[in-house]
Amino acid sequence: MPTSIDTASLEITLSGVHKWYGQYHALDDINLSIAPREKVVICGPSGSGKSTLIRCVNRLEAHQQGRIVVGGVEVGEDERKVDAIRREVGMVFQQFNLFPHLTILENCILAPMWVKRIPRAQATEIAMDYLNRVRIPEQANKYPGQLSGGQQQRVAIARALCMNPKVMLFDEPTSALDPEMVKEVLDTMVSLANEGMTMVCVTHEMGFARQVADRVIFMDQGRIVEEGEPDEFFAHPKTDRASLFLSQLLH
Repeated sequence: MPTSIDTASLEITLSGVHKWYGQYHALDDINLSIAPREKVVICGPSGSGKSTLIRCVNRLEAHQQGRIVVGGVEVGEDERKVDAIRREVGMVFQQFNLFPHLTILENCILAPMWVKRIPRAQATEIAMDYLNRVRIPEQANKYPGQLSGGQQQRVAIARALCMNPKVMLFDEPTSALDPEMVKEVLDTMVSLANEGMTMVCVTHEMGFARQVADRVIFMDQGRIVEEGEPDEFFAHPKTDRASLFLSQLLH
């Protein structure tokens, strides 16, 4: 398989994917395709395999069985292919993972300069553009510790966008935030979704799912139990397990 990503039609396909941690079967026969520009929300109880699934897409976790293909490139042990995938697939985590000793601007320009060999002046211009888009350009010369949690998460989103990815993976990006900070991060994500970026988001923010998602996927015990359009999923869940999950979450 090639090492260069087909960015024109970057589809993500998981076929028969399994993942174990010792005896624990974290992903059990996952079959899933995500189309270019599609917005997919993955939900489910804690320990259902949601985060593991998206971490396998860019090889932060290694799957042991099945195939994952991103833009025509298979995810596996070949580091060149993994690097090619990571250049096109950005990720935002629960924790912000910002470098505390670097300013906000320095956090944002580091990867473009080192990975894509972009000159500092150009990387700075790109970073300031994205800091403007997440509405915190005035924080560029501050350090992460001087920002609120919501601001730090928006910096993390801007930093990922500075690599100009075609796909963004979000792993419960609001779960570490105080409630009053959640909206500002979700607003940023809604804006990205409206611009047509492919997004896969693990979240319990069902309002966000209703507003943004083309498809909702419900996982339990390492399996995809149910999937469908948001209106149908929330109004008429097909399985008892999804119905119970939604009743607990929404009430």
